[in-house]
Amino acid sequence: MTTAPGVPAQPPRPSDLPAFLQGGGDMARRIAALDWAHTPLGPLASWPAALRTTTAMLLRSPIPIVLLWGEAGTMIYNDPYSRFAGQRHPRLLGQAVREGWPEVADFNDNVMRVGLAGGTLVYRDQQLSLDRHGQPAPAWMDLYYSPVPGDDGLPEGVIATVIETTERVLTEQQRRASEARLSALVNATADVVYRMAPDWSTMIHLDGKGFISDNLAPSHDWLGTYVHAEDRALVNQAVARAIAERSLFELRHRVFRVDGSVGWTLSRAVPLFDEQGQISEWFGTASDITEHEQAQLALRENEARLRFLDELGKQTTRSQDADVVLEVTTHLLGLHLGVSVCAYADMDADQDGFTIRGNWHAPGAKGILGHYRLADFGRLAVHNLRAGLPLVLEDNAAQLPPHEARTFLDLGLAATVCMPLVKEGRLTALMAVHDRLPRRWSDAERALLAEVVERSWAHIERVRSQVEVREGEQRFVQELERQVAERTAALEQSEANIRRTEQALQQAQKMEALGNLTGGIAHDFNNLLMAVLGNLELMQRRVGDDPALLRLLGNAQAGAQRGAALIERMLAFARRQELRPLRLDATALVQGMADLLRRSLGPTVQVELDFAAGLPWVETDPNQLESALLNLAVNARDAMGGQGRLRLTGHAQGGRVCLAVADNGQGMSAATLARATEPFFTTKGVGKGTGLGLSMVLGLAEQSGGSLVLLSEPGQGTTAQIWLPAHAPGSPPGSTPLPPPGNTPAARWRVLAVDDDELVLGSTLCLLKALGHDVVAANSAAQALRLLAGQPFDALVSDHAMPEMTGTQLAEQVRALHPQLAIVLVSGYSDVPLPAALNVVRLAKPFSQNQLAQALHSAVAP
Repeated sequence: MTTAPGVPAQPPRPSDLPAFLQGGGDMARRIAALDWAHTPLGPLASWPAALRTTTAMLLRSPIPIVLLWGEAGTMIYNDPYSRFAGQRHPRLLGQAVREGWPEVADFNDNVMRVGLAGGTLVYRDQQLSLDRHGQPAPAWMDLYYSPVPGDDGLPEGVIATVIETTERVLTEQQRRASEARLSALVNATADVVYRMAPDWSTMIHLDGKGFISDNLAPSHDWLGTYVHAEDRALVNQAVARAIAERSLFELRHRVFRVDGSVGWTLSRAVPLFDEQGQISEWFGTASDITEHEQAQLALRENEARLRFLDELGKQTTRSQDADVVLEVTTHLLGLHLGVSVCAYADMDADQDGFTIRGNWHAPGAKGILGHYRLADFGRLAVHNLRAGLPLVLEDNAAQLPPHEARTFLDLGLAATVCMPLVKEGRLTALMAVHDRLPRRWSDAERALLAEVVERSWAHIERVRSQVEVREGEQRFVQELERQVAERTAALEQSEANIRRTEQALQQAQKMEALGNLTGGIAHDFNNLLMAVLGNLELMQRRVGDDPALLRLLGNAQAGAQRGAALIERMLAFARRQELRPLRLDATALVQGMADLLRRSLGPTVQVELDFAAGLPWVETDPNQLESALLNLAVNARDAMGGQGRLRLTGHAQGGRVCLAVADNGQGMSAATLARATEPFFTTKGVGKGTGLGLSMVLGLAEQSGGSLVLLSEPGQGTTAQIWLPAHAPGSPPGSTPLPPPGNTPAARWRVLAVDDDELVLGSTLCLLKALGHDVVAANSAAQALRLLAGQPFDALVSDHAMPEMTGTQLAEQVRALHPQLAIVLVSGYSDVPLPAALNVVRLAKPFSQNQLAQALHSAVAP
């Protein structure tokens, strides 16, 4: 045959094909028709057995394969490869690979070198620039190259399997770009973002954005955790509808906010589908619409109030009988307030009893139900009237004497609000609203009651005076409309803030009272411990070398020091501990104590550290912060039963640094979580905890300008977060701490020691004398001033908390009279105000002899 390479002659019939080409498809016929004599392979009949066998194999393969034979890489390929070659087919057949694919010639040169040397090559998602439709275009392929041995066993060619992955690579790139855009959108929005399982049985993730609590791990109890109990049925119905219709979930409902209060949200979620068209998960956002819903609620309440007053005006103008007016008024008022019983009562002339009238809904009773002489009830009404109190009685069954309360209880009444009706300065009747259940009336309800009473009685007076009723009622409604319009705007903005402020104030007052009580107890114990530790230290120096006595003294000192540590925790909760704040790198501090944590927690607890890069510094007492983190870690170990995973993490958000300790233990119930930071509250057994650990951590955080947040639920572990203000790296502002322990220069000074506690004063005297100083004692600030006026002293060591005149006040007077006198002020509190001009050295209780010596040396010889 004389046909040029790539130009087939008349295709042979399948039966005329050589045996190794039979069943090889279209490419088998093209191979048979090609004039191979003009190629390096030579005539088809002279092909070696290895070439024939390899060609037969690739022609029957369902994937694209090309054989590059000889040093030039002459191409032989199958039908799938012909489709990959596109417009280059069929001229590639019998052509050298370098000429057939000139744009990737260097790449194929390397393939031939490696393959003919017996090596293999694999490229996954290899990007190449190929000529397609006359233009270079990027393409991605999985390429597999293997050597093909000839008849002598040495490599004679390279077989290449080519699978184009361009479509998959581009699809993956688009997916990653979409995910990046979605992530940017999630980070940019202020709305809550959440992900749910296909059937909504599990919340996969929730970013609360400070509105509701975050959920970083799958949660099965998301409905009970976040959704208000009264709205859970609505949420379930909306979820079921969205799943059935495979469409948008959208609902307004109430949720529990981070601070525990109830807020409103507009929640929307869309289903995401997998390749089979099944829902893979739900992606949703929730907007905080609390202020809008509260404003709408206030508006609806005011509209209902206005409609009620309008209806009241219309109904009461239909009669000129005072009894009818009172009966209609109390009946409509009861309907508006939603109470079960409503009536009014006429006062007797002696004002110590009343006659019940109206619709009481008592079984079998009609009209006037009877006359009840309740002396205390009448006197209470008159007393409150004269005191200017519109509310006469509330929860009467609890306030009246038993024999009088029985009257109401017999009628099934538990709560009563009575408003006085006055004529010519005399109480003539009571308008009463009753209910069968105990309740507390809101400020808005009380204001409405007062207004109704005032307007109703004015109407009665106008009826008796033959005043035009309609005109008065119209003015009444107009005036009411004006008042409602004026109050609505302010009410919409202030009611929510007032409720939150009241709740915060009640909690703050409770904690302040506990803090004051705890701080006072701690101060008294510090005085006792000061005397105990001081005397033990002096005894230890005098008992000699008796091992038994030394062991007993050591045990006593250890017990007293444990007591001091307990007092320190109490002072931490009371925000009165002695802090020495430093500006520090929290990441370095936690990494530095990692070994201590692992030794303290034991080998069965896995400790992980995960701190964000470039975390800002914080300003606090490093020793106290280490103690707080160690305390949280030990609590976590106990919650995990001594075995589990503990994660310490750090990140910055909103100008604050969060140091978190998370465990995978049993978690806490809502009731336990609510009381977790209360002092002396513990769930551990007797003797296994003081209940001050979390209180101490809370005190340290708040005393450092931060806060403590606890996140927990049963079975989901606990996360404790210490939030501290972020600072730039640098040295801390403030005073320089006392010098470290060491030998102080020998000196004999004349010292005046002042303390109103005889035990502490005696211990201080002994410690000073043991240091070699001359000491004079004073049991009050006044006595100290008298001694200073008549004798010279080198130093003054005074307690702060003394009656009549504190140590700080004493220091101010002494500094004015003796400017050069050294002063050491002793206190168990950190919040003692000390003006910088006083130049006073502080010493915290309880203190050792060495600490006393250091403080005295710093004051006398700074």
